[in-house]
Amino acid sequence: MILVVNAGSSSIKVAVFDGGLAGRLSGIADGIGGTGRLKIGGHDTAQDLPDHASALKSILQALDDNGFPLSSFRAAAHRVVHGGTGITEPVRITPDTTAAIDRCAALAPLHNPHNLAAIETLARLAPDLPQTASFDTAFHATNPEVALRYALPPGIEARGIRRYGFHGISYASVVRTLPGITGTPLPARLLAFHLGNGASVCAIRDGRSVATTMGYSPLGGLTMGTRTGEIDGNAVLRLAEEDGIAATHDLLNKNSGLRGLSGGLSDMRALMQADTTEARFAIGHFCYWAVRHAGSLIAAMEGLDAVAFTGGIGENAAPVRARIMDGLGWLGLRADAAANAGGGPRLHAQGSAIAAWIVPAREERMIAADALALLGTPA
Repeated sequence: MILVVNAGSSSIKVAVFDGGLAGRLSGIADGIGGTGRLKIGGHDTAQDLPDHASALKSILQALDDNGFPLSSFRAAAHRVVHGGTGITEPVRITPDTTAAIDRCAALAPLHNPHNLAAIETLARLAPDLPQTASFDTAFHATNPEVALRYALPPGIEARGIRRYGFHGISYASVVRTLPGITGTPLPARLLAFHLGNGASVCAIRDGRSVATTMGYSPLGGLTMGTRTGEIDGNAVLRLAEEDGIAATHDLLNKNSGLRGLSGGLSDMRALMQADTTEARFAIGHFCYWAVRHAGSLIAAMEGLDAVAFTGGIGENAAPVRARIMDGLGWLGLRADAAANAGGGPRLHAQGSAIAAWIVPAREERMIAADALALLGTPA
């Protein structure tokens, strides 16, 4: 058994997979920092969760109660947001990798410290249990240097100010999963849309990332649920001067994107149901920028063979998929309207020059697969 751990700022999600990567159990401790809730094995209970260590202990007890004691796991596999330039593939946790994750905390201050806390807590509770980590940034390390560097002096770049890209575990999962859905080899030039509250697009050439829309942080690129996406740096400087850095941070990360455009709605389902002028404009903005950024990524691949949609919006919002596919029609992509409305997985019409597919998001399964490979027994 592999225990997958995803520690966030106020929650810890877990999932249990067997050696064949079949999911056996999942759960979450939510509301860390006070009275929260533990949801696992069909049970939902209120719990005092003052910190991540206590939350993880509650999860482990609940797993034991459901027949999965800590001794039953071959490894604990963690999602870690940032590996910087030093960690570009899944790794076994060692003192050196722990130190490297800690050094990247300045690049992901809302995530890496919590990821590290879960790793260190498990190390204390089960010192003999192997631990592994998969990184959201690692998949994009194959981008060419001209794609990763901002046009800044070397001394600034040396401080870590460069493009990293995110959603890498999701894109790695798309690469792994798509051939099983299509029954054919992975397309040479694949454009993958990870569309959810956070959204990005990735150009995948021969299974490797060559360009992506997010950069130094998850703020850049597409219009998102609450993030502004691409914005001119001088506009940010003006906002910071007039409103202050903290207020500007909250604006760009928490009160912009779909929420800012629509007057308060960040969920795509709510926006489609609202059908107001503001909601329609927000959806249009989301789709326009997805297509516009796609054009840049297609140029980086020197063409396009297939499109994949994943994430909550990508998998479930048929009207959004339809607008994006229509925006790529000039390339010869012809959507099958009935298949799209029915949820695919095949979305393209017969004779389309470009294939289009829905690929279910399986990030936790990918993390478990990484762990098995590191243990020397890939599924």
